[in-house]
Amino acid sequence: MAADHDLQELRQDVRHLKDRTEILDCITRHARGCDRHDVGLITGAYHPDATDEHGLATNTGTDYAAWANAAHEATSQVHTHNITTHACEIDGDVAHCDSYAIVVLLSKNGRTAQFISGRYLDRLERRDGQWRIAVRRSTVEVMFTADASVLQSSFFLEQGYLQGTRDKEDLSYLRPLLQETPAPARWSSA
Repeated sequence: MAADHDLQELRQDVRHLKDRTEILDCITRHARGCDRHDVGLITGAYHPDATDEHGLATNTGTDYAAWANAAHEATSQVHTHNITTHACEIDGDVAHCDSYAIVVLLSKNGRTAQFISGRYLDRLERRDGQWRIAVRRSTVEVMFTADASVLQSSFFLEQGYLQGTRDKEDLSYLRPLLQETPAPARWSSA
């Protein structure tokens, strides 16, 4: 009897941990999709009938990627979406999450960067065994502009750091990742 109870409790704990991991994976896939302009990753994070609210712009899960990619393209040459603190409450096939995000956007001229700190308030639903966003509402808590001109300095440019690309040519897509694979982009003065 006690063994059956322990086994049931273990199953519930494993299911809960798997759910949390799948939910966080969905949210981070979305962030990666935004940074790589990967429509498939972004759209795949939403149920087709989902809604996403960013300020006064509300899009369906199907339409969000085109809107986000156009907005990012118009305002920046590089951006990173960083998911930090993540709270998640799961009740069966529904989860409510509060995920803190820091978004950094390098201006088109590369001299300034916008730092945005906010949160993604999400309701995710498991449908057909897949956790996806059903409702996303985004907050902005802090925003400031910083000097990014160091990226144009000869000291930095001579270092030849890798630079991410907004497409599937980015090194993060290549398998296997090898040291000798040429980088699609580097920061350089050339």
